[in-house]
Amino acid sequence: MGINKVILVGNVGRDVEFRATQSGQNLAKFSLATTDRRFKDENGNPRTEWHNIVAWGKLAEICDRYVTKGKQLYIEGQIRTRTYEQDGQKKYFTEIHMEQMEMLGSKSSGVGTPGEDYGAVAQGFPDDADDVPF
Repeated sequence: MGINKVILVGNVGRDVEFRATQSGQNLAKFSLATTDRRFKDENGNPRTEWHNIVAWGKLAEICDRYVTKGKQLYIEGQIRTRTYEQDGQKKYFTEIHMEQMEMLGSKSSGVGTPGEDYGAVAQGFPDDADDVPF
């Protein structure tokens, strides 16, 4: 038995890229920054990690409609690592395939409704998820 679950709270780093795959499945991707103020980099700045987020189906549509750069999100999902070859070298690319999302912040901040849960509309991963060329 194995468990593959990740929980992130962070800020969206870029606006959502939204499209449909060749099979017609909706796909959204964006970056999410998580900052740990307890640890500093060599310049004394808080350590920030960047995560590549992927959403499918109805959840992708919700991301396209409501998620913009700077918004704070709570995300649950699975870690997926893909490999590809570039210039004869094997490269690895890690993504978080989102299963559930909550928009955090207040309405007045333009971030969304606290605790608003969009996870119930998440649909499973499509069969062609490994064929996405990015």
